[in-house]
Amino acid sequence: MDRDVGISGYATSTAGVGGTLKSMPEDFVVDEIPSPPPASPEGRYAIATIRVRNWETNRLVRELARALHISRRRIGFAGTKDKRAVTTQLISFEGVSPDAVRALRLGDLEVLDVQRGDAPLELGDLEGNRFRVIVRNLSVPSEEAARRIQETEREIRRLGGFPSFFGVQRFGSIRPITHVVGRHIVRGEFEDAVNAYVANPLEGEDPESNKVRAALRDTGDVKEALRSFPRSYAFEKAILNHLAARPGDFVGALRVLPFNLQMMFVHGYQSFLFNRILSERMRRGLPIHEPVPGDLVLPAKSAGLPDRSRTIDVSCDNLDRVTERCREGKAWVSGLLFGSESEFAGGEPGQIEKSIVGSEGLQPKDFLVPAIPRISSKGARREILAPVRNLEVAAREEHLVLTFDLTRGSYATSLVREFTKSE
Repeated sequence: MDRDVGISGYATSTAGVGGTLKSMPEDFVVDEIPSPPPASPEGRYAIATIRVRNWETNRLVRELARALHISRRRIGFAGTKDKRAVTTQLISFEGVSPDAVRALRLGDLEVLDVQRGDAPLELGDLEGNRFRVIVRNLSVPSEEAARRIQETEREIRRLGGFPSFFGVQRFGSIRPITHVVGRHIVRGEFEDAVNAYVANPLEGEDPESNKVRAALRDTGDVKEALRSFPRSYAFEKAILNHLAARPGDFVGALRVLPFNLQMMFVHGYQSFLFNRILSERMRRGLPIHEPVPGDLVLPAKSAGLPDRSRTIDVSCDNLDRVTERCREGKAWVSGLLFGSESEFAGGEPGQIEKSIVGSEGLQPKDFLVPAIPRISSKGARREILAPVRNLEVAAREEHLVLTFDLTRGSYATSLVREFTKSE
């Protein structure tokens, strides 16, 4: 599955310990490190700390909106979370009383705290996430696992982090197709985009899902699909309802989806390209923890996080100085998130970026989407080394236990795969 989303290669040279990730939701515990709006006793928004088990974020928001009898547009959150996990996160509710939030009764959901604020939560309103991850059923004996784990940890500490791949959950853990839908959208292939989302059975998914999607693909019978698709497939059924009422309006069908999900399609395609670029850089043996001539480096902001709004061009003249800043954790080598206003690196890193983008036949203008302007994307630069803090690793019987903190936008699964060396 890693290769399907552009991921290949490892930063560490050690042997892996194998194992199974997410055998149960409790094996993947995520707590937001929040950066909430200031509290305000008279604020219009209820800001709640909520713990959930086995909830996909978009489905959670939909059910919260139903339970509170409000539009989902009045619910905000700082970041999407894994479904098969236990997560604690902040969620904001516009015009809802704290008492109404405390009274919520949904399965596997617990309201831990509520306060008022003057502003809603928006994507990115967090410092990062704290993880506790258990990998079960290791493929080597515990003594050998402990040795390999220690060697891998040593290499990660030497690098100062791990490859900042977008993890599989960025593309859909069960159906990793957001980038496929996004590719069709930027090419203006809206019918193909819709079909990739609703009528594209994938090997390994639930048999019922495979059956109903295959039937829709083969027959094109939207009304029959509406009858046969399970009720839980709310987003697919929303698309099908629109097409039943307005046949052929594939742009309108995509627009019925939540805005953040529409954005995920385009961002997912950009993430796929980023993963391919980073994989190729690693394949060529270029470092990810320090620059080479031609790189564009992100300086640190005041909070010590990468500033993605500014870049430093690396040349032979400043290479030593910029390298030292990267080693100090004050700068990061960047990779390309291609969009309508992208800036390519120079030298060999730039050759890699142009080659990957060219292999997809892309032009910057493709990421201007006139049919759905809000999901157009200018592109950006993103660090290719994800810093990790407070890393603790242990082998316990047949389990690998990891605890660590990551900055926002970094994927725990991309760190875990360095230890397991398995998809």
